[in-house]
Amino acid sequence: MSEQNVILEKTTAIIRDLFDEYDGPVTMETTANDVAQWDSLSHVRLMVMIEMELGVHFSTSEMQSFKNLGDLVNAAAKQVG
Repeated sequence: MSEQNVILEKTTAIIRDLFDEYDGPVTMETTANDVAQWDSLSHVRLMVMIEMELGVHFSTSEMQSFKNLGDLVNAAAKQVG
């Protein structure tokens, strides 16, 4: 299994936990617009949870540059790998 797939799996589990009402697909193309509960406060919580789970750190500008979950997964994979 690729590093991206492992990170996506872990991130999916976090998203399912944080956004417990969301039962739609979680893919590399998923954005905040796809999840009704995903607002600015929950975004911060999500980033902190992902950083803690994966042992990575994203700068504020890096977080703001993520267009979808795939951008986040790829940035995390660079730090982990």
